[in-house]
Amino acid sequence: MTSTTMTGKRSLFRRAAAVVSAGAAAVVLAACGGGDGAAGHDGHTAASAQAPAPAGQGQHNAADAAFAKGMIPHHRQAVEMADLAPSRARSAEVKKLAEDIRKAQDPEIKALSGWLTSWGEQVPAEGATDHSAHGTAGMMTAEQMAKLKSASGTAFDTAFMELMVEHHEGAVAMAKTEQAQGAFPGAKAMAEAIVTSQSAEIAQMNKLLGRS
Repeated sequence: MTSTTMTGKRSLFRRAAAVVSAGAAAVVLAACGGGDGAAGHDGHTAASAQAPAPAGQGQHNAADAAFAKGMIPHHRQAVEMADLAPSRARSAEVKKLAEDIRKAQDPEIKALSGWLTSWGEQVPAEGATDHSAHGTAGMMTAEQMAKLKSASGTAFDTAFMELMVEHHEGAVAMAKTEQAQGAFPGAKAMAEAIVTSQSAEIAQMNKLLGRS
């Protein structure tokens, strides 16, 4: 084998390795929900927002845009709910679950916003709750949020989990729609991670609620 051929093969290998590494990093950044790996998002927040994905312009479709526009306010509300837990929850498991949700979904909001910006799409304004493309998608009403904010102790734990189960079920449904109809690789990877992790959290909360 000539030196030139070997050099060319090494160069090709390095390029392939770089592509694999970039793809793995995108999947890690896209992961959603709880579990031990959730804390790993913290160091990648800025990168998610500034460099949405290497696929670039033109490789997304209307379903991708709808997914991002629907999931941003959905995640924002989940983070708002999770932020109540440290001062109101009694159960250590509920506090940990809430922290995992916050750590996972904050970076995802930034990634989703970055994608929309790169596509020339409008990022939903703070406080926006328009889910016309997905129905209610498990979003809490103003009355439900007010009741949760007024609860504490065991009553908060129960209400938080009951509402978050419904909220997660909405997110899973939205993610499955993206898996079926979307085209943008980063969004589809995030959707897959949402289905996996939030389904696991739903099972965990149902168990804590004595439903299974």
